[in-house]
Amino acid sequence: MLSSRLPAARSQALLGFSLLLLALWAAWQIGGTIASGDLRSIEFATLGFAACVVAVAVLRNWRTGFYLFLVWMLFEDLTRKYLGNGTALFFGKDVLILLVYISFFVAVRSGREKAFRPAFLIPLLLFTWLGVAQVFNPNSPSLLYGLLGFKLYFYYIPLMFVGYALIRNDEDLQKFLAANISLAGLIAFLGIIQAIVGHSFLNPTVLAPELRDLGELDKVTPLSGQLFSLPSSVFVSSGRFALYLIFSLILTIGTAGYLLLHARRYRTLTFVVIAIVGAATLLSGSRGAVMYGLTTTLVMTVGLLWGAPWRWGQAHRLVKAIRRYCIVGVLGLAVLLMIFPDEAASRIEFYVETLLPSGSSYEMGNRTWDYPMRNLEAAFDRPNWTVGNGIGTASLGTQYVSKLLHKPAPDLVVEEGFGTMIIEMGIVAPFLWLLWTGTFLYYAWKVVRQLRETRLFPIGFAIFWYGAMLLLLQTYTGINAYQNFVNNAYFWLLVGVLFRLPDVLATTPAVSIVSSSRKTPRGGFQF
Repeated sequence: MLSSRLPAARSQALLGFSLLLLALWAAWQIGGTIASGDLRSIEFATLGFAACVVAVAVLRNWRTGFYLFLVWMLFEDLTRKYLGNGTALFFGKDVLILLVYISFFVAVRSGREKAFRPAFLIPLLLFTWLGVAQVFNPNSPSLLYGLLGFKLYFYYIPLMFVGYALIRNDEDLQKFLAANISLAGLIAFLGIIQAIVGHSFLNPTVLAPELRDLGELDKVTPLSGQLFSLPSSVFVSSGRFALYLIFSLILTIGTAGYLLLHARRYRTLTFVVIAIVGAATLLSGSRGAVMYGLTTTLVMTVGLLWGAPWRWGQAHRLVKAIRRYCIVGVLGLAVLLMIFPDEAASRIEFYVETLLPSGSSYEMGNRTWDYPMRNLEAAFDRPNWTVGNGIGTASLGTQYVSKLLHKPAPDLVVEEGFGTMIIEMGIVAPFLWLLWTGTFLYYAWKVVRQLRETRLFPIGFAIFWYGAMLLLLQTYTGINAYQNFVNNAYFWLLVGVLFRLPDVLATTPAVSIVSSSRKTPRGGFQF
């Protein structure tokens, strides 16, 4: 017996000695790097080690990996700003979500997770096949543009299968919502601080050249000449931050309605986040964020009233949710005006001067109709508009491809979403887009109607509104909103969540509303 233990003991000793040598070598290398002042290598080595740990965690449990991806996706830009905007960092989230896909589909194949077949799959595949064909368009200057475009349009589509499997019951839904509104509150709060303090907050002393024009923008009110900065928060651009605020407001209002119909937990957090997001939207300096925020508040109010459980005597809870998010929103803006009157006043003056028809600098009509229409018409002045110039040639991120190729990017960009599709994929592209989008919205609305007068309606309606806004309204004014990886990933993720909600309702149809002062009538429905 003793002789049998000797080889194992020797192996352990050899392994321990090898690890000791490896540790000494690593310490020697790190010490030499620090002594030479090359801290950037230490930072990248630390990120590499963390990435290996995260990869192992993701492959072991795709649910854990999904939430790690969510956090990294939202804070990846912050890392890029401080580490010089390296190309490897730009694709970090894509590698991470690929690991999630692999781990998830292994779980589906083994029968541990439920599969999902979307009703709008065929129209979506038609548009996807067009995109695949356009990767190899002979008019494209390089295959790299095609790969970029394919990633922007289609890489996050599998997230709808992940979202479908992620939400199995109300507990999963509450965990998902709490994580997202917490992140939204933090990012919005950091944006508020940056809007007040200036670009020195959350930005390195020297930004990478390609990020400087995005992350250090200022605006001047056209009539009064007041200067104010556009905050980017943890993102590399103020535009991405503004788009994130629009999404956050929709999801947080939907969460508020759901929680008041179902649970005590996270209520206070939700309404605090509404106030923070509202204040951040005002300070964002983005007219689009303000107008979409106001439109969202109106649409969500009408929608929640329409879907309220009137027959069951519990509609007062959604009315209470509407009253509360309106009150906390107004209070948040009032506090902002009292504490930081100059910072708030300059933004308000900008909105008044450019959004009110009575002002001489009124721009709403131009930005919502004239400007997009001119850009749509300009698409037909570009070459090859009948068959396209290749997917990705007029998309976000062409500057990175041109940098790799050491050649200037094609001069094809227009600021109108359907015009961009025509330039990249030909005249048939907008029609296929509208086909799959219309089919998706039709089936999504059927789910929303099915959820009407239930506790899950506010979330379902919020997701439907976000999809309609992103795919139609925001795409009309520019494809950037859909191609922005934060919006794109969240959209496909929420698609899966929406179509899973009827299963959640069927599994637990009689969840009582907490702290109800009104008794459910005999034979009545409980939520």
